[in-house]
Amino acid sequence: MCCCGRLDKIAVNYTFAYRRYSLPFRTPLRTAHGLWTRREGLLARLEREDGGVGFGECAPIPWFGTETVAEATDVCATLGARVSDEQIGEIDAARYPCLRFALGRAKFSAGLAADASQDRAARTEASPYLPVAALVLAGRVAVGKISALADDGFRAFKWKVGAGDMADELALLDDVCAALPQGARLRLDANGAWDRRGAERWLSRCVGYPVEFIEQPVAADAAGAEDLLLGLAADYPVPIALDESVVGAGDVGGWLDLDWPGIYVIKPSLLGDVDDALKRLPKSRTVFSSAIETGVGAKSALNMAFEFFAGTEKPRALGFGVWPLFEDARFDGPRAAPFVRAKDLERLKPEILWNALN
Repeated sequence: MCCCGRLDKIAVNYTFAYRRYSLPFRTPLRTAHGLWTRREGLLARLEREDGGVGFGECAPIPWFGTETVAEATDVCATLGARVSDEQIGEIDAARYPCLRFALGRAKFSAGLAADASQDRAARTEASPYLPVAALVLAGRVAVGKISALADDGFRAFKWKVGAGDMADELALLDDVCAALPQGARLRLDANGAWDRRGAERWLSRCVGYPVEFIEQPVAADAAGAEDLLLGLAADYPVPIALDESVVGAGDVGGWLDLDWPGIYVIKPSLLGDVDDALKRLPKSRTVFSSAIETGVGAKSALNMAFEFFAGTEKPRALGFGVWPLFEDARFDGPRAAPFVRAKDLERLKPEILWNALN
């Protein structure tokens, strides 16, 4: 289980700095929310009085319901150059989840840097490696991309749907599945693009296909979304995964209280109060996923995934097969591969990315 808070039993003061970024993608990402051409966010740096330095990333996705980069920047400006544990704890995690995550992880990594013995202990608790699902972009390009990724060893694939004509995408399903290697599983990510009728068409179509789950078939903010998603999950054998519906820790708790029977796709960078949410999630039905952040946020989220799944047999593949993402490759996370190893994360140096924004 995540150990984010155990290093801060004694109140600590920090020197605080932040730097905003706007990074163009190598290839724009086409989703149900439109064309995404660049990633905007900010990096945070905290330095303890005992010399420990830590970094965190605030990578909002406003159409998921998070704060904007401008809102997070305004909060950072009010904090000033010196902050305390108390000030960080007073940041509203529901209103500013990404900033709360960034400062929480910066605190944690600063504590690790100040206590190397705890750093080693945290690493030894983690599993040696975790499987990874490859991201496949929308449209017919997915067919050739899956074949190439299969040659690289991937056996889990996430295909973006809901970004084009539904009839065309439904017709593509046979070709996409035919490109899958034997034993592979396909995830369909709709980003809430469909109404009830569209979701029912896809859920009916996918019966008997190697579909692991359909992710967020209807919008989280649609009228009656909770009842609709629960009804769809009960009526069809193809599992449904929540994504935009579980952006914040409060969302996770709400769906757990509703006994959601499907999958939880968790983006740690968007959760806010990460620890409380992770304590209640079922490991067998939880997928850790990228928020398309830089290597700073990716390192934080992946370290949490390793701790969360420590000792778990056959965890679901992580949704972190997204790189290379950025025109400036220095900001990428670990190279997309069928597995990510705990030691791969040690190669990610947040200070290098921090300095690159200077």
